Amino acid sequence: MQKLKALAILLLIAGCANAQNLPARWDELTASDWPKALEKSSRTCILPIGILEKHGPHAPIGSDLIQVREWAARATKKEYAVVFPDYFYGQINEARHQPGSFALPEKVVWQLLESTCDEIARNGFDKIVIINGHGGNPEFLSYFIQTRLEKRHDYAVFFFQPDKDSTYNAGYARLHKSDPANDAHAGERETSVLLYMRPELVKMDSASIESGANQRRLSIPGMYTAIWWYAAYPNHYAGDGAKATRQLGQFVTDYIVGSLEKALKAVKADTTTLKLQKEYFDRVKDH
Repeated sequence: MQKLKALAILLLIAGCANAQNLPARWDELTASDWPKALEKSSRTCILPIGILEKHGPHAPIGSDLIQVREWAARATKKEYAVVFPDYFYGQINEARHQPGSFALPEKVVWQLLESTCDEIARNGFDKIVIINGHGGNPEFLSYFIQTRLEKRHDYAVFFFQPDKDSTYNAGYARLHKSDPANDAHAGERETSVLLYMRPELVKMDSASIESGANQRRLSIPGMYTAIWWYAAYPNHYAGDGAKATRQLGQFVTDYIVGSLEKALKAVKADTTTLKLQKEYFDRVKDH
């Protein structure tokens, strides 16, 4: 009897160890892992969206993708969810004049994201959390998510957009050196994050060979036009990457990862979104 109890305990420990070692990345799971992954994630899948574009003269073309991939990998160590493989198909028309940019036609970008979400759901997930690393994507992603109400879906899409609290703002101001108003793309903040995550890919000695200053070549008050970014930043570089530090990068990364862990926990526990979504679709059908 004692031997049987000991065996049962060992099996229980082994089962817990296997659950803890369950890969988070979709492409690293086995088919036999799938039921365990669905259960452990509460049917939650992260879709990290980056982009391929020039990041000044010094940071890697895949900077956005590297960041979201790392955020997801770190957050899921504490709050498990399945992470969809690298996805770099977003809106990047504003950088087509620069080498390395990968810009697909808008219909392809839309249909690919829609089909990807549908396929994620077909595989058993009913909560899809989009993590975005590209500044040119939020408007597109927000509209995409809103259009999920166009027809009935049995899954919900969430867009992770962390708030910055007073503690973060104070710490950020203490570590940040350049003008924050112009720190938008491959500047101090983003370069700092890359210095922390992948320092071997950042060429700091090249950070000042091009200007990241706003060229202010177009000004029509109260108007928005597609060429605004190119008019301001023709080098596809906004800020001063030369002032980047690993300390700032770690500070920013730790805050975002912590925020993502909390957001994942809330989404996994959420039972209201899908319920209200079903109620909405039922009412649309009735009318």
